[in-house]
Amino acid sequence: MPYQSPISPGRSWYEDTAGPRPEYPSLDGDRRCDVVIIGGGFTGLSAAAHLAKAGTNVVLVEAYRFGDGASGRNGGQLGTGQRAWAEEMEAEYGFSRAKALFDLAEEAKAHLLEFAAAHQIDIDYMPGQLSVAHKPRYVDDYKAHAEIMAGRFGYPHISFMDAKETAERLGSTRYFGGTRDAGTGHIHPLKLLIGTARVAAQAGAQLFEQTSSTGITSSGGKVRVTTPSGTVTADKCLIAVNAYGGTLEPVSAAHIMPIGSFIGATVPLGAGSSVLPGGESVDDSRFVVRYFRRSMDGRLLFGGREVYAVNDPKDIHIHIRRQIAELYPALKDVEITHGWGGYVGITMPRKPFVREVMPNVISVGGYSGHGVMLSNFFGKLYAETVAGNRDRLKMIEDLNIPPFPGGRRFRAPLLFLALNWFALRDRI
Repeated sequence: MPYQSPISPGRSWYEDTAGPRPEYPSLDGDRRCDVVIIGGGFTGLSAAAHLAKAGTNVVLVEAYRFGDGASGRNGGQLGTGQRAWAEEMEAEYGFSRAKALFDLAEEAKAHLLEFAAAHQIDIDYMPGQLSVAHKPRYVDDYKAHAEIMAGRFGYPHISFMDAKETAERLGSTRYFGGTRDAGTGHIHPLKLLIGTARVAAQAGAQLFEQTSSTGITSSGGKVRVTTPSGTVTADKCLIAVNAYGGTLEPVSAAHIMPIGSFIGATVPLGAGSSVLPGGESVDDSRFVVRYFRRSMDGRLLFGGREVYAVNDPKDIHIHIRRQIAELYPALKDVEITHGWGGYVGITMPRKPFVREVMPNVISVGGYSGHGVMLSNFFGKLYAETVAGNRDRLKMIEDLNIPPFPGGRRFRAPLLFLALNWFALRDRI
């Protein structure tokens, strides 16, 4: 029987095309190390790889299997900059800080591609991303954005598309314009994750799967992470669990909210298909964003059903096909071969959360749909912090990330109401 993740319903196309997915042992007994990492996604594994390569004694524990969380099953789009547009960051933080945050994200993009190339990780990189307006009144914003990025932020790779060009590049007339970003692309995320774990293990990181963390304490200059089968004692700790923190650590839980996100994969559409003939990925202007792309074997990978309730749906295929048919009526009966999903972590302002939540314990997460590129790089920035340079990670720590209102009891119901309101507004 193929492995079925306990936290990701369905089976992803990534799982069936990633090649061998090595298994790592569970922790058995106590360990002492320099750094303990909780969470085996992009952030944790990247940090483990960079720390171990620098000679740091690092132990990483993951409650499930590497790739079961959002890092192994996301939309695969890199994007450009932070989740918020650079001009929005400028309005909030001023130009110099917005430019520094944008440059940091551009470095993250380059780092991901260079890391994969240097370690011979085949990530199925495909260039290009289209960002499109689902309402006519948004089109002028996209046009202005392209001009601002080239003229003010020194990024000339974004070009404006009118309705005609948008329809030609999408193979759909349901959008009214947008931008094309030739300086970014999309990848096979599970291949990157498997490769990053390999790099970390080969560098000497001690990696443990199927090992849940049951508590964290920090006192006397030492951090202790308890598990059902042993305690890890370290000088420093990185919490990199994103949407799966639960009650492990209350500060992170107050700032990072899990929401459900689901993806479907169709049968290969064939070389003659008019759907995304240029091979770009797509994200749209809905608050409850839809995102889709063609895979290397010609399938349409379509995500867009974010779920703000606590229960995972049983009908991923039906809802994904319905959304595909809205954009591509000819595909209303297309076969969906794979449907999968699970939780991702968001913050109130949709910017990443980085905070020292107790002495020598830093928590990182809440990438809000922009984590493929940023999370890998934040792992590197954490390794820099351990080595004594916290300046670049501090740029993210200093972002204004308020907690979700309502406290532990009412956070989820309030978010459900708010985000379903935004989903309704997307349709009006």
